[in-house]
Amino acid sequence: MKKFLLLASIAALLAPGSMPSVHAAAALTIPGAWEEPIEPFRIVGNIYYVGTRGLAAYLIADGKQAILLDGTLPQNATLIEESIGKLGFKLGDIKIILASHAHLDHAGGLAKLKRDSGAIFYASAGDRPALESGRHDGETNYAQGVFPPVKVDRDLKDGQAVTLGDIQLTATLTPGHTKGCTTWSMSVTENQRVLQVVFPCSLSGGGNILVGNKAYPGIVDDYEKSFAKVDGMKADIVLTSHPEAADIIGRASRQQAGDDNAFVDPDLLQTIVAKSRADFKVELAKQQKKKKRN
Repeated sequence: MKKFLLLASIAALLAPGSMPSVHAAAALTIPGAWEEPIEPFRIVGNIYYVGTRGLAAYLIADGKQAILLDGTLPQNATLIEESIGKLGFKLGDIKIILASHAHLDHAGGLAKLKRDSGAIFYASAGDRPALESGRHDGETNYAQGVFPPVKVDRDLKDGQAVTLGDIQLTATLTPGHTKGCTTWSMSVTENQRVLQVVFPCSLSGGGNILVGNKAYPGIVDDYEKSFAKVDGMKADIVLTSHPEAADIIGRASRQQAGDDNAFVDPDLLQTIVAKSRADFKVELAKQQKKKKRN
């Protein structure tokens, strides 16, 4: 495990959905799984996993053209490119790049991936300043990470569809974790069934200051609205940016062992929302109590 003093996403170091204490140390370690290569694999329909064991990146293909969602850490960009090649794609086949949110562990590799592929990069206006500066935007209880800045070519609006051939991904803005956190959704056909797939942006507290956050005064309202919005979404399959949150690697193993429905879990999204909302309320109460004492 490497020491990494400037980290952009504290929450991912903890159990999925858990909330860090406001007294968490700034100096943290990056789990080895975040940089551990694994073989790429097909999940469902035209969706492939091209990330590392601990950080997800997804390739959504239409023939020999594709959309890439997330870039993980800066040092993982080459691994992602190699995984894309193992699936039979060239980097130039990637026409569009999307992001879940502007944190080092998900956006860090985007600049290289965009440069090497020549793809158009879509992102929310809320996350654009952070992406283009390479710095987390907001007040946190940890030392914020920096990453290679990436130019946003096109801003996204809530409910906007991004299309490539027969692929249609819909952006649902779910701010809180970051100002422009974006949940993506699409439908796929598998074994003559139409399945709804959701790539939820993180709903965890992520080390955010919830009380008195001058850089993001509406953070609590945004979280609460996002909980409600994601809770109302239908998902047969949930694909998270941290794979352990939806047991992506475990489900892949079960699928490869013959379980055709390994990724199908219609209750999972609401379970994730309920846990995240409960953890958020606990953390908010802690910070409110601390504020009163001071």
